[in-house]
Amino acid sequence: MYNSRLSFYKTPFGAVPVGERVIFRVIPPEELPDPRPVLEIFPIGRGDDPAAVTQVEMRGQPLPGEKTSYSCAYLPEEAGVYQYRFRIRGSLGEFLLLRQPDSSAGVNQGGLWQLTVYDPFTVPQGLEGAIFYQIFPDRFCNSGTPKGELPAGRVLHQDWDEDPVDRPDAEGKFLCNDYFGGDLQGIRQKLPYLAGLGVEVLYLNPIFEAHSNHRYNTADYKKIDPLLGNEEDFRALCAAAKSLGIRVVLDGVFNHTGSDSIYFNREKRYGEHTGACNDPQSPYRDWYSWRHWPDSYESWWGFLTLPNVNEGCEAYQEFICGEDGVLRKWLDAGASGFRLDVADELPDFFLEKIREAIKSAGEDKLVLGEVWEDASNKNSYGSYRKYLLGHQLDSVMNYPWRTAILRFLRLGEGQELQNAIMDILENYPPQVSGILMNCLSTHDVPRCITALAAPDMEGRGRDWQREHNTFTADQYYFGRHMAKLAALIQYTLPGCPSLYYGDEAGLVGYADPFNRGTYPWGHEDQDLLDFFREIGTLRKNSPVLRKGKFIPLCFGDSFCVYQRTLGAETIAVAVNRSGDYQEVPWSRPLPEDAELLLTVGGAESLHGLHPRSAVIVRIRE
Repeated sequence: MYNSRLSFYKTPFGAVPVGERVIFRVIPPEELPDPRPVLEIFPIGRGDDPAAVTQVEMRGQPLPGEKTSYSCAYLPEEAGVYQYRFRIRGSLGEFLLLRQPDSSAGVNQGGLWQLTVYDPFTVPQGLEGAIFYQIFPDRFCNSGTPKGELPAGRVLHQDWDEDPVDRPDAEGKFLCNDYFGGDLQGIRQKLPYLAGLGVEVLYLNPIFEAHSNHRYNTADYKKIDPLLGNEEDFRALCAAAKSLGIRVVLDGVFNHTGSDSIYFNREKRYGEHTGACNDPQSPYRDWYSWRHWPDSYESWWGFLTLPNVNEGCEAYQEFICGEDGVLRKWLDAGASGFRLDVADELPDFFLEKIREAIKSAGEDKLVLGEVWEDASNKNSYGSYRKYLLGHQLDSVMNYPWRTAILRFLRLGEGQELQNAIMDILENYPPQVSGILMNCLSTHDVPRCITALAAPDMEGRGRDWQREHNTFTADQYYFGRHMAKLAALIQYTLPGCPSLYYGDEAGLVGYADPFNRGTYPWGHEDQDLLDFFREIGTLRKNSPVLRKGKFIPLCFGDSFCVYQRTLGAETIAVAVNRSGDYQEVPWSRPLPEDAELLLTVGGAESLHGLHPRSAVIVRIRE
């Protein structure tokens, strides 16, 4: 009847720029005589408002045989996220064609299809398909540079191989005040190592002065945290990275500051009578939303150590986005862009100002957002967001694919994996999809090996996580093997595979702080590291994997098969997650000169897969 993923029914595929004609075609069910189909399209969430619904009549055209297709053209004139359905009138009454999970049609049951319409925009050139590497700065590499006198309240581990503190203090507070001394010079020393993994974008968790090891409670946006180094160290890192073809992207935390900061200064670290919390005349007082000054204020998710900023404050906007503001300072120092923390809590007007400020330093600067859901239709604080319509973000972190890949490998939900991949590709502008940050682990979720081999932590607290955070040898080797399968999928999908520091070396761990251990220099899992070097080289040097069209072939409970195609070259991927041998259901016989590029799990044949194995194959027309 209809499937928005197939070119017979809808062209072009997916999101379109303003002014591009979209052709829709349906074949009404045979049991509905004398059909008169109509396309009904409307802004997202407004299907019940007759004034918002545009109806477009569809004209019939005979098909070979006895069927008739009905088509129409729709010309979107304004950027936005639209939903649509088909209403069929006939002698038996009215019926609706509605969306099924695989984007096909059902009669009177289902949801709505989506059409994303964006204003034309460009994203940084050369980033499509690049490999990201995420670093939690305190835990990656300590250069050995003397740290000097520690700021008050900090504790420095003397042994790099110790575990992070995972218990509260005597007052029951989890302070995040233990440090290992990872620094910018240490990262610079390891740039050749990162280049050997194929890395082209280095994403750093916050590096500005802040009095916790995660540094999301910013104390001074214009100063590097003293344990990490100084501005000269940052400039040297960016210059050295650039010489190796690596861009450096910073974490921008602009929704809140720390209470222990030069701006708020609740803890009076920066003087008795300075900061918004102590001085009624402070230039920062209007940055914050007060219920009752100075002891009651809005804060991020109720954490009083993270007072929310008022993004509508013009002084704050100028401080972040102005010509002499925070963004321009660090872009001019060598940063290649920003990843915006909690982007869904930043208002549209502020995101637009941030984009304008970042792009003023060059169109090659990246604006990446932290969004956990489908960012094209995200509803946040009562309104649908405009992240991907051309005036805010270049792209986003891609948590939906992480969830789908892990669920497929653990539970066999292959059709859900295919739908998750295709939904994002269909809903996002193509330039956004090309630079998606496709992660399997981050500082906010369990590491990949743990997520694949350990008991599910859902609903479990830190004490339970601590108890279950160690692995038997069998558990680890099983998790490591499954992580290879996960990475093989990750590295062969559209967008940018993102490697969280230490995953390639065998680090494990549940949520914070267990997923934030130190990189095990000298104790790496060499087999795993060799695999990531091999697949990183393949990915970096393959135009097909960087830019090719994604075509799903077969997704089931036991395996998935898909291909990427660019010009006359195709790279096909088959993954068997099950414990049984599987024949590979290629859509066509493979030519004799098909080239086996990479295998996992002892796969030796292009036509059959051993238990828990995978192959990547190159086919040239």
